[in-house]
Amino acid sequence: MEAQPQQPKENIMGVLPIPKLLITMAGPMMISMLVQALYNVVDSMFVARISEAALTAVSLAYPVQHLMIGVATGTGVGVNALLSRSLGEKNFAQANRVAGNTIVLGILSSLVVAILGIVGTRFYFSVQVSDPEIIRLGCDYLFWILAFSLGCFGQVLLSRLLQATGKTFYSMVIQLSGAVLNIILDPILIFGLLGCPALGVAGAAIATVISQVVGTLLGAYFNWKRNPEIRITPDTIRPSLPVISRIYSVGLPSILMQAVPSVLIFGLNQILVAFSETAAAVYGVWFKLQGFAFLPIIGMNNGVVPIVAYNYGARKPERITRTVKLAVQVALVIMVIAIALFQLVPDKLLGCFQASPDMLAIGVPALRILSLCFIVGGFTIVASSVFQALGKGLLSMSIAVFRQLLLVLPLAWLFSLTGNLNMVWWAFPVAEVLAGILAGCFLSRTYRRVIRPLADADYKF
Repeated sequence: MEAQPQQPKENIMGVLPIPKLLITMAGPMMISMLVQALYNVVDSMFVARISEAALTAVSLAYPVQHLMIGVATGTGVGVNALLSRSLGEKNFAQANRVAGNTIVLGILSSLVVAILGIVGTRFYFSVQVSDPEIIRLGCDYLFWILAFSLGCFGQVLLSRLLQATGKTFYSMVIQLSGAVLNIILDPILIFGLLGCPALGVAGAAIATVISQVVGTLLGAYFNWKRNPEIRITPDTIRPSLPVISRIYSVGLPSILMQAVPSVLIFGLNQILVAFSETAAAVYGVWFKLQGFAFLPIIGMNNGVVPIVAYNYGARKPERITRTVKLAVQVALVIMVIAIALFQLVPDKLLGCFQASPDMLAIGVPALRILSLCFIVGGFTIVASSVFQALGKGLLSMSIAVFRQLLLVLPLAWLFSLTGNLNMVWWAFPVAEVLAGILAGCFLSRTYRRVIRPLADADYKF
């Protein structure tokens, strides 16, 4: 009798109970994102010990750094969704092509960022402030981050390949290793410990670059040795226009969505600097601190996206629904804890950054007002990740644009006309509530039109 061909083993994303699956997929990423949030705070704490001008310079540099990371993570979202869906459909040849083209996109993106960083860094700071010390410190920091961006793209995209196949433990190792190494290297390179020269803010940037390169090397090793569901060969690395277009059909809206915060931060810095440079530094501190609330949810969503995408490809709507409900519940718990912390001890949080009396006077009411965003922010983030996983990236982008460009910036500018800095902060919670309402409407419509019909055998993607 002729032997029957062996059927491919079902991926855990299609069979494991949802609570256990979400812990398996999202738990490691939430831990790594918490460590990343810790790194972001520790990095700024070390920079603040140099001077308030150094903290302001790094805060002004952050929109560009965030945009670079956004390009990497947005591309990774497209890769994650398409690769997971291909595996759910048992289209292994396409999965390999997606993995190979991910390498190509990472290299090309880093080259573009490096060129722009080398030629445009000084101009970027000069249009924002006139203080030569802040300009010099900002250039010292941002040049290294952008010129050596290959490490950032490599670390993010190789981690996404592991996430898409359910290997989130190895992705966590990559993120944790990079963040921990960064925390160790920061004081050594900034202040000149262990015989190293004191490099100041440039040392903070170099520490980041080194940690990203190490993360990239780990990502390459894990994908080569521990990820048997994809095979990267010279054929799969050859650029494929259909594959790249499908990656960016989901990834480009996500990139644009990540670009929106960069525009927001840049615009807000211009509004805040008109009050004082210390106000811009306070906003930079807030942006790092709020990572303790939002980054774990984003880490959870990195697990939610492949689960939803896989079960979308496998036509299992009930697993999608249970995943989304559980993710929203987890996000709500995190948000409640975060808002309590920011309301009760904002002065202690600011004290970690060598806050002057002027910075405390501005920062304490700012953190209490801004943290009101947490009430609905977690739900909005989860809803956006669901849209991305289902190939509806334009919905995610429209929410981000609506909230941050059509609401926050105009409201912040309008409130600034009162001459009261505290009024500017209120633009955030107002915008967040309205964006949450829009996200809820989109999610309800997506359930009716996309998720629920999957149970119908005649439904076409």
